[in-house]
Amino acid sequence: MKKVTGIGGIFFKCKDPNAINDWYKKHLGFDTTPYGTSFEWRDIDDSSKKGLTQWNPFKETTTYFEPSTKDFMINYRVENLEALVEELKKENVTILDKIETYEYGKFVHISDPEGNKIQLWEPVD
Repeated sequence: MKKVTGIGGIFFKCKDPNAINDWYKKHLGFDTTPYGTSFEWRDIDDSSKKGLTQWNPFKETTTYFEPSTKDFMINYRVENLEALVEELKKENVTILDKIETYEYGKFVHISDPEGNKIQLWEPVD
């Protein structure tokens, strides 16, 4: 079973997300919104398929990355999230919550051996 298919997003804490968005917009040309920016790309095997990678600064006081104490979280794109979660459970991987479904995909959070919170995303492309 194919597990991770790519990076879906990079999320990090900062003192002032608006100032960071503005800095990246001014100096690196990011097309930012209050939620960061999305980088669009095409699938290497089928160029008619588009994908997104999200870049998003969070306020340093966010609790969204908990229980991790790290200042970042990586979102990985996956295929068949339900089957992957079942496989991860059998491998004794820590599953932090239940799969949630939104119009843009399914999500779940897991933890690696060092306590880094990881977001898994099965996108609706």
